[in-house]
Amino acid sequence: MTVSSSIAVGSHLWIEDSEEAWLDGVVIEVDGEEIKVECTSGKIAVASVANVHPKDLDAPSCGVDDMTKLAYLHEPGVLFNLRCRYDVNEIYTYTGNILIAVNPFQRLPHLYSNDMMGQYKGVALGDLAPHPFAIADAAYRQMINEGISQAILVSGESGAGKTESTKMLMQFLAHMGGRVAAEGRTVEQQVLESNPVLEAFGNAKTVRNNNSSRFGKFVEIQFNNNGRITGAAIRTYLLERSRVCQVSDPERNYHCFYMLCAAPKEDTEKYKLGNPRMFRYLNQSNCYELDGVDETKEYLSTRRAMDIVGISSDEQDAIFRVVAAVLHLGNIEFAKVSESDASQPKDDQSQFHLKTAADLLMCNEESLEDSLCKRVMVTRDETITRSLDPEAAAISRDTLAKIVYSRLFDWLVNKINRSIGQDPDSKFLIGVLDIYGFESFKTNSFEQFCINLTNEKLQQHFNQHVFKMEQEEYTREEIDWSYIEFVDNQDILDLIEKKPGGIIALLDEACMFPRSTYETFAEKLYQTFRDHKRFTKPKLSRSDFTIGHYAGDVTYQTELFLDKNKDYVVAEHQALLSASNCSFVSGLFPPLPEESSKSSKFSSIGSQFKQQLQSLLETLSATEPHYIRCVKPNNLLKPAIFENSNVLQQLRCGGVMEAIRISCAGYPTRKTFDEFINRFKIIEPSVLNGSYDEIAVCRKILENSDLKGYQIGKTKVFLRAGQMAELDSHRTRILGRSACVIQRKVRSYLARKSFMSLRMSAIQVQAFCRGQVARHKYWHRRRDAAALTIQKEAQRFLARKAYALLSSAANLIQAGMRGMAARTELLFRKQTKAAILIQSHFRGFLACSRYLWLKAATIATQCAWRGRLARKQLRMLKMAAKETGALQEAKIKLEKQVEELTLELELEKQIRADIEEAKNRENGKLQSALDEMKMQFEETKKQLVKGIEDAKKTTNEQVQVQEVPVVIDSELVDRLTDENEKLKSLVNSLEKGIEESNKHSEDRLKQALDAESKIIQLKTEMQRLEEKISDMEETQDQMRKQSLTNFPSRKMSGRISQPTQPLENGDHEPQSVRPNKAYGSESSKNLSKSNIQRQRESTDVLLKCITEDLGFSEGKPVAAFTIYKCLVNWGSFTTEKTNVFDRLIQKIGSAIEVEEANNDYMSYWLSNTSTLLYLLEQTLTDTVSTPGKPPQSSFFGWMSFRSSRSFSIRKVEAKYPASLFKQQLTAYVEKIYGIVRDNSKKDLSSLLSSSSSSSSSSSSSSSSIQAPNLSSENSQSVNTNHWQSIIESLNGLLTTLKNNFVPPVLVQNIFTQIFSYINIQLFNSLLLHRECCTFSHGESIKAGLDELELWCTQEQEYAGSSWDELTRLRQAVGFLVIHQKSRITYEDLTTDLCPVLSPQQLHRICTLYWDEDYNTQGVSPDVISSMKVFITEDATDANDNSFLLDDTLSSIIPFSVDDISNSLRQSDFTLVKPAAQLAETPGFEFLLQGQV
Repeated sequence: MTVSSSIAVGSHLWIEDSEEAWLDGVVIEVDGEEIKVECTSGKIAVASVANVHPKDLDAPSCGVDDMTKLAYLHEPGVLFNLRCRYDVNEIYTYTGNILIAVNPFQRLPHLYSNDMMGQYKGVALGDLAPHPFAIADAAYRQMINEGISQAILVSGESGAGKTESTKMLMQFLAHMGGRVAAEGRTVEQQVLESNPVLEAFGNAKTVRNNNSSRFGKFVEIQFNNNGRITGAAIRTYLLERSRVCQVSDPERNYHCFYMLCAAPKEDTEKYKLGNPRMFRYLNQSNCYELDGVDETKEYLSTRRAMDIVGISSDEQDAIFRVVAAVLHLGNIEFAKVSESDASQPKDDQSQFHLKTAADLLMCNEESLEDSLCKRVMVTRDETITRSLDPEAAAISRDTLAKIVYSRLFDWLVNKINRSIGQDPDSKFLIGVLDIYGFESFKTNSFEQFCINLTNEKLQQHFNQHVFKMEQEEYTREEIDWSYIEFVDNQDILDLIEKKPGGIIALLDEACMFPRSTYETFAEKLYQTFRDHKRFTKPKLSRSDFTIGHYAGDVTYQTELFLDKNKDYVVAEHQALLSASNCSFVSGLFPPLPEESSKSSKFSSIGSQFKQQLQSLLETLSATEPHYIRCVKPNNLLKPAIFENSNVLQQLRCGGVMEAIRISCAGYPTRKTFDEFINRFKIIEPSVLNGSYDEIAVCRKILENSDLKGYQIGKTKVFLRAGQMAELDSHRTRILGRSACVIQRKVRSYLARKSFMSLRMSAIQVQAFCRGQVARHKYWHRRRDAAALTIQKEAQRFLARKAYALLSSAANLIQAGMRGMAARTELLFRKQTKAAILIQSHFRGFLACSRYLWLKAATIATQCAWRGRLARKQLRMLKMAAKETGALQEAKIKLEKQVEELTLELELEKQIRADIEEAKNRENGKLQSALDEMKMQFEETKKQLVKGIEDAKKTTNEQVQVQEVPVVIDSELVDRLTDENEKLKSLVNSLEKGIEESNKHSEDRLKQALDAESKIIQLKTEMQRLEEKISDMEETQDQMRKQSLTNFPSRKMSGRISQPTQPLENGDHEPQSVRPNKAYGSESSKNLSKSNIQRQRESTDVLLKCITEDLGFSEGKPVAAFTIYKCLVNWGSFTTEKTNVFDRLIQKIGSAIEVEEANNDYMSYWLSNTSTLLYLLEQTLTDTVSTPGKPPQSSFFGWMSFRSSRSFSIRKVEAKYPASLFKQQLTAYVEKIYGIVRDNSKKDLSSLLSSSSSSSSSSSSSSSSIQAPNLSSENSQSVNTNHWQSIIESLNGLLTTLKNNFVPPVLVQNIFTQIFSYINIQLFNSLLLHRECCTFSHGESIKAGLDELELWCTQEQEYAGSSWDELTRLRQAVGFLVIHQKSRITYEDLTTDLCPVLSPQQLHRICTLYWDEDYNTQGVSPDVISSMKVFITEDATDANDNSFLLDDTLSSIIPFSVDDISNSLRQSDFTLVKPAAQLAETPGFEFLLQGQV
């Protein structure tokens, strides 16, 4: 088909697509043989002209029921038509007399009721909507009227719904020809009930279908001359035997095995069964149960079906004993007998299953074991018994299981046929063929080969039938069709079944040779068919082969072809089971003729299947066929999903595309005269005057279009492929030209009308303006004259009044000024006297204060300077001693001196001896000094302990203390200071000695180093002593504070140290004066006070800075980051007492109280507080210290944390203030979160109420307005505006949260609770107000919900699971807008439509529902009654509002600190910049240390 002549810019076409199969679009550019198309999905594609198809713009949106009515009969047209009908639950479509059934994967009970059967009874095909009942009725009527037997062929792949379609056909035929038999059971009932029996033993779960038929079935229903059913017969084809022993995951074995394992307890105990996971034939797959299927109920249902088809209870018991025996056979495992190749049961468990299987089959246990483990070979002279190895024994076991199950299935089919009974005097029959469709899997074996052979045969029969119908159509219309070619697939059938030389013949030949393997069989195929166009050999395989079927190429694996083609019974198995004590089992294996009883006789399944297939085709050839093609819309087996590629492949496999190709070979487009003239009469308008008949009019139109090859029949116009597109293109061009003429005329009319209107308007405006100007001028002149008169009189009055006022004011001012001058002089004299007195006293005070300050500063400066000089001198000594270069140079000089002063060796020895003695003396002095210091330390310690005990005793004895002296031992301090000075002088002398010794020899350098190390040890010891003294003084201070807290008032002397006061930035004042300081306690106190003042100022600067909007850096809040770095640098987390945390909390609280209604401001603080809380969570450990018991903090760990050059978070042990600050900060995060959420609810509350009121008022008033269309459009626009406002409110909130970088977990929780609020408000309004519970109100809410769903999809990252919060509202609205509520049952309402709603809520909605616009009915009274029964049973209280939703859940705090930590765990603060204005402030340089 080509449309190249009709393609232009703006044409609507179908183009091929790799994902969607076909896409529709509009041509935007034509470049020779290539065109550029803009698809409706937004995709731009380039395609060749030869590979596109035209699109019919006049096709109905819901499709046509018969695809022969399509203007363009091609693949995309057929596919689009099926999809349109599937979307509106129209699952059946005709293609001529062929019915295409698309599986809906949901129950549609209204399509298959008895009333529906009555509607289709006796109605011609095509008069009603497509339906299997119509096909069955057409077959039945044709059989009765013409006396010809009929056949209905149902095909499709697994899961397409073949079995269900077959059931529908048989139900209708039973409805049409049913008759009650004398014995009380009808033939049609037995035929219908045979389906459950055959499904139980012949169906299984596959990858594509949960109830896949693993055999072909042809049901012959026999009728008498009166059209009554007199008998029936069932034929089956190719049961999949290998499934009994081999199951792939996630498939299942046959249903009967699982039913029997789930049977009642007495049955399972009888057959010794249990959980299906125990049996090897069932546990090869992990699938044991089917969704929605109760195996116990299915077992009982199968039993009842057996009763109906005439299987007695004894026979049923025997059947299930055989099924149980097969399961037990599978659990028999074999092991090798020692020192031989024989095999035996592996263990006691295998022996148990062997005995159980023998008992169930009623045969000898030893004979059963011998038949599995041994083989008898008969020769001319003797009989040889050969033992089998374990592997061969397992194969023998599986062979026995398969043949037993196969014979059992054949017996069931024969029994059903005998029970139903065939009528030998029957004149007619209707056959229903339920056959497997074309299969192509990843692995295709012998079963797929036979299935595809069947489909090739049926496709040839189908092609012949379609071609025959085409011939009949052309003959009926008297059309010449002699040149049309017929498409045939005979070459494929010859390749497979031709004798000799076909694949089946070569397979039988290979099976008869014992040494043949699948590799030799494949090699034989390659040699025989290497030149065949339908046969190919895969490149990367040595045993596979590919056949080009009509539906596509299929590659087969030959590994199991030979084993599956062999159909023979092992002689030992035959002898064992034919001798069974159970008549049923022995009946399955009747004795064989004498010549074949001693050995295994070969027979071919392929040959048997080919014979059965030939018999089936002969039967079909003798009948009039009808076709039903079942299609599976998706591989997920779910409703409302239509996969284009999948459906198109099935249409090709089902032969629908082949039928279309046959139709396209002739005249694919056929239009009746009326349809053709109505569509194309514009091409030749002259024929519409009534002087021409229909044929002449059609011929005139076609001749005017310059078409060739068309034909005009008796009632229709027949067009060749592509001619319909040319006619549409011609019609479009004519319409385009006509539209241009109409537009030109209308535009000229509108322009002239507009000009005349403007001209008249201009004249009227000019006249009005001129009159207005004249009136304005006259009024202005009158006003000027009046103004002059008024001004004259007013100026005279004002001048007289001003003079009088000035005169009186001047007198009053003169008197007041004179009095004020006198009072001022008196006051000046008093102030001068007082100032002189104040100055004298203040100057004296300043002089005294300056003297005291200079005195203290001088002392402090002297001490500091002396200490600085001492440290500087010590550093110089150390540097000189450690300088490597100087030592090396001195060493070289000494070596030279040693060479020059060799003669003075004796003198040098004497000097060394003297130095050694001096060293010993110095060591002795140092040791004695150290001992003396230790003794002094012990004495000081004892004195301090004694002082503490005395203080305790004094505190307990005194009742009122006016003054509590706590005396620091000044003598001890002085003594330690003297000792420190002595040690320093000793260090100086030692360093001098070391310097002198370094000048003479290397040995003296070593002595100096030793002395220096000892000095360092002494200093270290001294430092330790000082720390111990400090600790003791701190203990004394604490004891003093405890004693002072017991009294209401106290007076401290100047010598008592003040209690420790915490600094505002987290540091503390020293609790006592360190005795080892080089300067006095007075200077230390002054420096501490200046340090405190500086730290307080830093805290004030920080608090002032964070009150401003610092913004964000790298997506992180600057304020939170700055606060955290300051707290880290100040060491506030490890401080026992500090008020910096309290000041921060107060500042945050005062900031958020100012603008609670401002969500932007609240979001800014929510981002800062949550980020700061995350940093605290990552820094502080779980151990919290209390003020009463301060734990020891890790000093070096904290210092390393503070001195880190790059930003990193390390764990520290938090003190009580830091832990309290973390709890308070958590509370503020929750408070700010609640404020943001509640503000958003307030904004939405008015919008939701206005939306409900506007939609309900519009719905209630629309019926009273005369123009309902206008009112509905207005109400719809109003509702749309309300919902648009809601969406804008949500977008505004989301933008605010994004701009302030609020953590995503908080954003998701906010929107989740907002959507829960929307759900509660709208749902409760439906249940409380009757005017809201209407069809039109439901439509308006549904439109709004669609907007919300689109918003949630676009903002999935922040919306989270918000859409799920609207479940109740969505289900309630879905019920309101559904049509035909009267057909809904209570089960449909509670399981499909509204499963979440309670019975009370459903009852409320159903009783409140009303609709005056469309007059749709509510649910039936039976459903209301059922609801009342459930409400009465489930009622627990008498609350009338129990159906309302509670709003408390939408007001809780749905997150924790861990959620915030997990949300921000991946955050990187390395590049975050602190506040710029704060980083430039002195004292805050540490903020820039971590920046890169």
